[in-house]
Amino acid sequence: MAEQLFVFVQLEFPWALGPPDGRYLMRASPGGPPERVIVLEGTTPNSQPAPARTTRVTVIDPVSLSAESQARAWLADFEGERERGIADAIALVNRMLHLHRLAAADPHVHEVSPAQALAVRAGWGEGEQLADGRWTHASELPAVAAPRRRAGVLRRGARRERASALSHVERLASLLGARETPLVCEELALRARGDLDAGRPAHAALELQSALAAAVSELRAEERHDLALRIDELEQLSGGVEQQAAAARGGGQPDGEVIAHALGRLEAVLRARQLRL
Repeated sequence: MAEQLFVFVQLEFPWALGPPDGRYLMRASPGGPPERVIVLEGTTPNSQPAPARTTRVTVIDPVSLSAESQARAWLADFEGERERGIADAIALVNRMLHLHRLAAADPHVHEVSPAQALAVRAGWGEGEQLADGRWTHASELPAVAAPRRRAGVLRRGARRERASALSHVERLASLLGARETPLVCEELALRARGDLDAGRPAHAALELQSALAAAVSELRAEERHDLALRIDELEQLSGGVEQQAAAARGGGQPDGEVIAHALGRLEAVLRARQLRL
């Protein structure tokens, strides 16, 4: 019988992700075929001053291939669209972590990003190999690159990135030194963004409703005349977001475009506020 090969994407993170080691099947519907198999394997390397836990996550496509040539073709395609392929694997891992957070009722379980991975690999192997964290062939993939820009705006974009990084560090110092108080709406907006990007529009709608209410109140209290029109816009957007939140509470599916637009406008106001502090 010809060997059955399975393609995979593997990521290593420098901490325990939360779920116990083992194999996990992900299905799109009850009783449906497995969508992906995720294998978690924790290790504890001897390091100083104390051993450190790392976690290897292998995301396996359960549809087998019968020839190595097919696996090589898949890997070539994957490497050609590396960023998207890694993002898809991360989305599956984050879906699992989100469900584990609910199952364990543990608010401290958090999702991951490609930039946090110590290593990323893609390749193929036999079923039992992959279940043990081994493979027949794997390519080490470089870190996900920054978003591409048109050549004409590359230098200007690089300057903006440096300015943004500096602003972040300066604000952190300001917050740590109690020279600035964080806004409630900032944390709520971040949570809404995380849920919207993870494909959870109902969660995002409920969080964004609270974020907009807090933002209008907090920003008006600052008496920022330069932001008055922007705050008025947020207040106008609140009605549409309230409708989406009501749909979510009723078990319906909110309109992701409405949520994305309102959240984007809130994020823009918070950026403008920070630039002019």
